[in-house]
Amino acid sequence: MSLPHALLTSLLERPCSGLDLASRFERSIGHFWQASHQQIYKELGRLEAAGWVSSAPAEGGRGRKRLYQVLPAGRRELERWVQDVQDANPLRDELMVRLRAEAALGPTGVSNDLRHRLDQHRSKLALYREIEARDFSAAELSRERRLQYLVLQAGIMHETHWMTFCEQALSLLAELHAAPAED
Repeated sequence: MSLPHALLTSLLERPCSGLDLASRFERSIGHFWQASHQQIYKELGRLEAAGWVSSAPAEGGRGRKRLYQVLPAGRRELERWVQDVQDANPLRDELMVRLRAEAALGPTGVSNDLRHRLDQHRSKLALYREIEARDFSAAELSRERRLQYLVLQAGIMHETHWMTFCEQALSLLAELHAAPAED
């Protein structure tokens, strides 16, 4: 995924200042594509230089606050990017290597990492469920809201999957730890 395209998407949803964009980004797209405030501001400069966004001083804004909005060229670029066909990303997770190392070394304490991750996935799932209840409880959702809800549902499935995996791995490790050693 591309940070420029994530920012174009956010700005198409609602033109705003860089600070407002960074704040909104953390609460929405930032759940699955993270960027620091510094990265966002740097990328906004690139987008403006490319002619994909424009900025103007914000009305009543203090200091150097600027309002960013997507230009037609930025919209065309986002449309082009959305139509690209991409291969699925391969799983690349250190935990998988740690579990393989556990198999090769014997008991290593990888359970601590699994419990930590399980807690993180539970917390994230709880947050997603709060967002779901707050933002998607209406009987009728617009096209835009239905697609946003689909993205949230993917996050819910992701967290649920990893919770199940961590619980299964912890159970297996406990079982293997309790079993007599093989010769």
